[in-house]
Amino acid sequence: MSALDSFAMPNRAKIAGRSSVITHAFASGVIPSITPTEEEVQEALEVLGMDEDRVVCAYCGDPATEWDHLNAIIKDKRPTGYFTEIHNLVPACGKCNQSKRNQPWRDWIVGPAKLSPKTRGVPELEKRIARLEAYERAFEPRIIDFEAAVGLASWKKHWANCEAIKSLMRDSQNLSDEIAAALQAYAEDKVL
Repeated sequence: MSALDSFAMPNRAKIAGRSSVITHAFASGVIPSITPTEEEVQEALEVLGMDEDRVVCAYCGDPATEWDHLNAIIKDKRPTGYFTEIHNLVPACGKCNQSKRNQPWRDWIVGPAKLSPKTRGVPELEKRIARLEAYERAFEPRIIDFEAAVGLASWKKHWANCEAIKSLMRDSQNLSDEIAAALQAYAEDKVL
């Protein structure tokens, strides 16, 4: 094995490759977030069969590291109408939260996704599902019609701004590619 076999050139950053991050920022940047009271958190944990001394992932039972949106707040690159509030949050572990992404929790929990509770063979899955269903009955998450709430003109302008930035990113990528090619040729000419 030669030294070159273990060598790989670093990839050059792509400006336009960040457009999904921009779209996500425009979607998540407008979604409301309501901080719960201590009583609301205690009540949520109680319905899920937990208390403040034992907070575990509502999906699999591993130690909870975060709170997950039970119903996705972003889908197809746009806000769904759900927002960040105790009625739409459950304790989760990182594995479950990352695996679930923006899928409906009922489909995901028994589905074939990598690291889903079903795939990982989590015990008492039906019991966990029943608790999550009880949670939804007890705390129906609220939905906002964002467009109606802020007005059609503001909503359209927000998304037009997003598209304008992504268009500028594509233009910048084209210019960046031209500059990179010129600098590559220059560097090769000077080095060789």
